[in-house]
Amino acid sequence: MTNNCPRAMHANNRAVLLLALLALTVTSAAAWVTGCARKVDDGPPPPTLTPNNVTLTEAQRQHIHLYTVRSSEFRKTIDADGAVDFDNDQATGVLAPISGPVSRLLVSLGDEVKAGQPLAIVDSPDFAAALSAYRKALATAQTSRRLADLDKDLLQHHGVSQREADQAETDATNAEADRDAALQELASLKVDPQIIKDIEKGHPIARVDAIIRAPIAGTVVEKLITPGELLQAGTTACFTIADLSRVWVLAQVFGSDVSSIALGDPAEVVTGIEAKTLPGKVDNISPLVDPDTRAVVVRVVVDNPGKFLKKQMYVHALIQASEESTGLLVPVSAILRDDEKLPFVYVAQSDGSFAREHVTLGYRAGDQYEIAAGLTTGEQIVVEGGIFVQFMQNQ
Repeated sequence: MTNNCPRAMHANNRAVLLLALLALTVTSAAAWVTGCARKVDDGPPPPTLTPNNVTLTEAQRQHIHLYTVRSSEFRKTIDADGAVDFDNDQATGVLAPISGPVSRLLVSLGDEVKAGQPLAIVDSPDFAAALSAYRKALATAQTSRRLADLDKDLLQHHGVSQREADQAETDATNAEADRDAALQELASLKVDPQIIKDIEKGHPIARVDAIIRAPIAGTVVEKLITPGELLQAGTTACFTIADLSRVWVLAQVFGSDVSSIALGDPAEVVTGIEAKTLPGKVDNISPLVDPDTRAVVVRVVVDNPGKFLKKQMYVHALIQASEESTGLLVPVSAILRDDEKLPFVYVAQSDGSFAREHVTLGYRAGDQYEIAAGLTTGEQIVVEGGIFVQFMQNQ
């Protein structure tokens, strides 16, 4: 009994020591966790992305000018990209009126031609056949008419029957119709009128070249055939002739801008070459949307002095709406851009400071922008010295 007591007391002391160590460990761990949590909670707040208002001294305010925002009437100007095209009301393609190989070309690209001027010579059997057919039809018509007149005279003297006289008149009429058709064929082939007169007078005709002639006056803008090429009558495209004194600008207009444009609206075509601009007028608005670009083609007719505008030249069309609109207008000088290229202005506050306010730009009317959102009537904004205010805000 006496020997066992020290051993029991030793075991009890050991258990108490272990419990104390365990309590100390738990307490330390809790303190560590609490300390970490306190360290996170006590950290600084995240920085704000909103710029502070700018306060200027009285001397600094002398370098800025304010503008009071108000509602104004203006005419919208739509800036649309476009390309130059021929005025198709004053341009035409020339098809081969006859078949055969090209003997010689008489014009080059850019040449000015008159209506009826020869463009090319064709070695065409069809041409010779048309001349021969007219000569034969003319002779037949003359003979048939002479016989019909003779029978009419004989009928009065009972030399022929009524039936014979009527048949002679019918033959003469048919022959004259064939003659007229043959003459029309020569006219469609653009045969020289002097040659036709020589045939009608019975004069001998030497070999005549088949000629392709210009149907209108203008400029040769396309030459599509070469010497030796075989032409097919009514099928082969030979030339394009256009009057370049007036051209079309086909402008691409998107979305709601289309509703702001009407026929007859004035336009200004900006070429980007030597700051040259040309006046024009809207004369057609396509009823369809281009399935590829999702744009509506607006056609602007432009006078083209000196043939400055060329087909397929890229230009800008500034189309001014004829109807007036109402909105908030501010000078262009008031608009600044932030680091993300977003537009903003500086608005005067009641405490004398200036706050940055992002705005949504609408149409540009001359040296003013329409503000679609971001400002209200009566607010004052910085229109001169905005760069200085922005510099002070960034300090």
